[in-house]
Amino acid sequence: MNEPASTIPASGPATSPAIPDEKPEADKGPGLITRLKRFIRPETPEQETVREVIEELIEERIEDHDGGGAPVIDPNERLLLANVLKLRNMTAADIMVPRADIVAVDADTPFHEVLKLLAADGHSRYPVYRGRLDDVIGMIHMKDLARVVAEHGGGVAYEGEEDAAVLPNLADLLRKVMFVSPAVRVLDLLLEMRLKRTHMALVVDEFGGIDGLLTIEDVVEQIVGEIEDEHDSDVDLELSRGQDGVVTADARVALEEFEQRFGPIFTTEEREQTDTLGGLVIRLAGRVPGRNELVKHDTGAEFEVIDSDPRRVRRVRIRNLPPPPADPYIEP
Repeated sequence: MNEPASTIPASGPATSPAIPDEKPEADKGPGLITRLKRFIRPETPEQETVREVIEELIEERIEDHDGGGAPVIDPNERLLLANVLKLRNMTAADIMVPRADIVAVDADTPFHEVLKLLAADGHSRYPVYRGRLDDVIGMIHMKDLARVVAEHGGGVAYEGEEDAAVLPNLADLLRKVMFVSPAVRVLDLLLEMRLKRTHMALVVDEFGGIDGLLTIEDVVEQIVGEIEDEHDSDVDLELSRGQDGVVTADARVALEEFEQRFGPIFTTEEREQTDTLGGLVIRLAGRVPGRNELVKHDTGAEFEVIDSDPRRVRRVRIRNLPPPPADPYIEP
């Protein structure tokens, strides 16, 4: 994401005719961002309340409204404002990509293998670690890899010793990466990332281990919604029910989506502490269960692990689901 270019006002004549209807700049009220900051990050104990700030914004919109058929605040503006308000108490842990989903590169990875990963995965930035993910030493950017390809021509496509000798080490292309606490507020993090001109931050726990990853795009998406480019593709997570009533699901399916299909079976505590079926199974088992293990829920439902690895559950099979309530809005 490119930083917006600074605007330098053009120099004008020494004197200019006054415009009677225009307010002097000094008399204009504070802008939207300034007013939002009053309650997002109060500077004095007498800061305005959320209600007062929003009422002030609406009054200004009414004054500027042309009186046409369009509403004073359209649905898109209302949604953006609501999303900004939600960021007030949102932390890095709420929006980060979890550790199990981080795509990273070992510092000793051959250059041509990094290019293959780039072509297959499509990300523009990758954390670079030495030996293990908890020892991240920086990140690489697609632009830096493209520059090397341009400088060395087709030489990077070969694995011969002569070609490999002229290529730079991956460590020579590293850029700095931020390390942040999972409790840091999203708005504070966005400001810090902009000031440091860094687009990636790694979330670390109290022992220095990597908990997750986030980018400026992840933060901005909390305000404007999902941002997709030409490399993004819609992936429908598996969630199907057989004739025998057994449900087969991708472990990444959200609990909310599952309950929309099969009725509310999870407790409020389970919904608050876990987001996905895989997370729920791990929570119930107290560890990452292995393949073919059976984990029981208090409702009597049984979760059979179809596929897993040492870090996460991938696919599950659910049996003995309780019948959904008689609600016409819930799919059977």
